[in-house]
Amino acid sequence: MSESLSPIFAALADPTRRAMLERLAAGEATVKELAAPFGISQPAVSKHLKVLEAAGLVSWSKTAQTRPRRINAVGLKHARDWIDQFRDFWPDSFDRLDAYLNDGRAPR
Repeated sequence: MSESLSPIFAALADPTRRAMLERLAAGEATVKELAAPFGISQPAVSKHLKVLEAAGLVSWSKTAQTRPRRINAVGLKHARDWIDQFRDFWPDSFDRLDAYLNDGRAPR
């Protein structure tokens, strides 16, 4: 599973692509609609979309002359499942820090 996560996290590393995913969370959008808020060219948006598609985060369908994009929830689920492994890390770390600060020594 770790190998399949690399393209997902690489795609999510870019703020423009994350913003595109946020936009697509509201519903399908064309390349033109996705380009509008960014002030970048449609070819640049298409390149970002190709990265998202290769990572399995976005899919598209052909409708007449347009190809609206939509979020592919399965790709996001893989990322979430991996992150969820660490859900218990933070509370445990804060509990240890709290014990250390209250007792003046590290817990065993």
